[in-house]
Amino acid sequence: VLDEFGSGSYVAVADGIMFAADNGAKVISLSLGGPSPSITLENALAYAYNKGVTIVAAAGNDGMGGPASYPAAYDNYVIAVAASRYDEARSSYSTTGSYVDITAPGGDLSVNQNNDSYADGVLQQTFNPNTQNTNDFGYWFFQGTSMATPHVSGVAALLIANGNTNPVTIRAAIEKTAEDKGVVGWDSEYGWGIVDAKAALQYSTNCTDNDKDTYCAETND
Repeated sequence: VLDEFGSGSYVAVADGIMFAADNGAKVISLSLGGPSPSITLENALAYAYNKGVTIVAAAGNDGMGGPASYPAAYDNYVIAVAASRYDEARSSYSTTGSYVDITAPGGDLSVNQNNDSYADGVLQQTFNPNTQNTNDFGYWFFQGTSMATPHVSGVAALLIANGNTNPVTIRAAIEKTAEDKGVVGWDSEYGWGIVDAKAALQYSTNCTDNDKDTYCAETND
């Protein structure tokens, strides 16, 4: 839904969400965002969510107290993901706010905390970011809540594969088993904490497709 420069319209994003929902997607991962709300975008999110799709989106890269990022700020439908660095501190660029739900590794290219001779970005395969040449694929280090988001989307997919298919219980498994950071409980920097895939899967073992409106009992000891 975005071009090689990372730009696009809410209409294109909304069309992509609806296309994915209509074609069997169970998880929609949105490493993108804009500063303004959009009825078109919100309606598309509601459409997908009501079809049983779990939606995960980047919280934004505007730092402490930065403006809300949409679609992440549509909290009724979306799990909003903030970014942490190697030492599990919030990455300084990660946007904070009342809509932040969870945190995942997003990198910090300004440090090398693991002493591996590389800046602490998230390594990914994509085209050359310096030239935007879509034929020049390779491995590149990036940072951002866009890098953090797929970690949470991947956990959601694991939960679905493990038999937990409802967005409500998927959110509960991810949030209730997170490694708490910052102040105790939820806070505007980390949400409920850093995502923990193993704990989330253990939590989901008591979940069934009949658990439409209730959370499952915790089993993450």
